[in-house]
Amino acid sequence: MITSPIWLPATLVAAVFQPWRTAVQRRVSKNLSINAAGLVRYLYGLPFALAMMAAHQFVLFPAAFPALGPWFLVYCLAGGLAQIVATNLLLMAFDHRNFVVGTAYSKTEAVQGALLSIALLGERLNLLSWIGIALGVAGVMILSADNKRMSPGELLRALGQPGARYGIASGFFFALTAIAIRSATVQVETGDHIRAALIVLAVTVVLQTIMQGGLLVLRERDQVAAVFRTWRVSGQVGLLSALGSACWFTGFATAPVALVRVGGQIEVAFTMAFGHFYLGERVSRGEITGLVLVTAGVVAALAGNL
Repeated sequence: MITSPIWLPATLVAAVFQPWRTAVQRRVSKNLSINAAGLVRYLYGLPFALAMMAAHQFVLFPAAFPALGPWFLVYCLAGGLAQIVATNLLLMAFDHRNFVVGTAYSKTEAVQGALLSIALLGERLNLLSWIGIALGVAGVMILSADNKRMSPGELLRALGQPGARYGIASGFFFALTAIAIRSATVQVETGDHIRAALIVLAVTVVLQTIMQGGLLVLRERDQVAAVFRTWRVSGQVGLLSALGSACWFTGFATAPVALVRVGGQIEVAFTMAFGHFYLGERVSRGEITGLVLVTAGVVAALAGNL
């Protein structure tokens, strides 16, 4: 059940920030290890997350700080840890020859999120929304596999490959992240969904910085200095990450998890539009088919709930 119409613009804006942040993060990751590149997102995003929460809480819409439920920190910790694990699994998928398969299967997150939200949150989606989810996942898989000209049968047979296993596992943990964040926002006792989302964001990023920062200090201490040397580009990553996460978290606070994720798949269209119009990249027939399916999926999911 949708609790506020703000979920739609929040999701669409998040879908713009995510590929933008990914493009910038690729630049900094060339000089850092996997863990160090992951830490950049949280460490440099932390000041922006805290600033957004403080601005909303004390300047734009001043109010008493809301009470937090007993499970608030647990859900924030679970969501933050799941996101770190999901990101590392996806990077591990990229290390294998089955890069395309891993990417494609990580996009099954929408289906996995829908099933998990039914089991864990009791959410329900109508038939049209399920059709939209299926179309969206199919479209993303076609987009991911087009360059390799892989058929649906080949994608299924590739299930036993490490890249596919890591990709599916990544999608599972990304789905868990969304459910944990959704649960954390419910623990914030306020009727202001944006306030709840920003509080959850700030606390989660603090915990993620501690977790991944601690791991880096323990296992890759030589990378710590490198993280701070890249502050110019890393600061951009942090800003885009914080803005994107604020939008995602607002979406999770106001709509079913699966609906937000299938709506967010429109980011694929934004990414390809950037590549076509600004980088002059050609769009293949398979990519057009994938885009049509993704768009149809988003439209179907929205039609089923608006």
